[in-house]
Amino acid sequence: MKKPFVPRPYGSPMGRDYAKNRPQDKARAHKVNEDIRVPQVRVVDEDGKMLGIMNTAAALDLANAEEKDLVEIAPQAAPPVCKIIDYGKFLYELQKREKEQKKQQHQQLLKEVRFKWRTDTHDFDFKTRHAIDFLEDGHKVKATVMFKGREIVHQEIGLALLERFVVALADYSKIDQPIHSEGRSLSVTLAPEKVKKKKEGE
Repeated sequence: MKKPFVPRPYGSPMGRDYAKNRPQDKARAHKVNEDIRVPQVRVVDEDGKMLGIMNTAAALDLANAEEKDLVEIAPQAAPPVCKIIDYGKFLYELQKREKEQKKQQHQQLLKEVRFKWRTDTHDFDFKTRHAIDFLEDGHKVKATVMFKGREIVHQEIGLALLERFVVALADYSKIDQPIHSEGRSLSVTLAPEKVKKKKEGE
């Protein structure tokens, strides 16, 4: 005999406490169980396996049979995508991903290398090597050419230097912010490209 859908508290006791302490969940960031009112939904299971399009009532019955929740994860889709998962576990995994993303964002720093408008080859190569180290560590690099007094009339030299810098780091980076003027300086910002670090001795 088919087991009827019976609304239940979202997730495990841990999940309910977890949800209670999240301000965004009080505003129902996700529709869950009986809050899902569309006639049909596209259903995926806890492992992300596609179960297909089914009537919402049938999807609720399936979630209830597994003692889990039906959580709307892509309301913009047609029909909306819903996942069968314990709501407490869903919120925990969501927060875990958010923390990881914030951690990665905080780890990426903006490093700066500065050049004079007349920079010799030795100084250029030295600072370029430092920039490569920064990029390989996952940081962005801002290269700046400073001008003092009447040096500002020689911006074409600074422009050529930054273009040479961009080319020298082409295997390690992509342009995050193109060459532009900032008061009495020119600068360019590069972001790390996903490349393997060079082995020692290469």
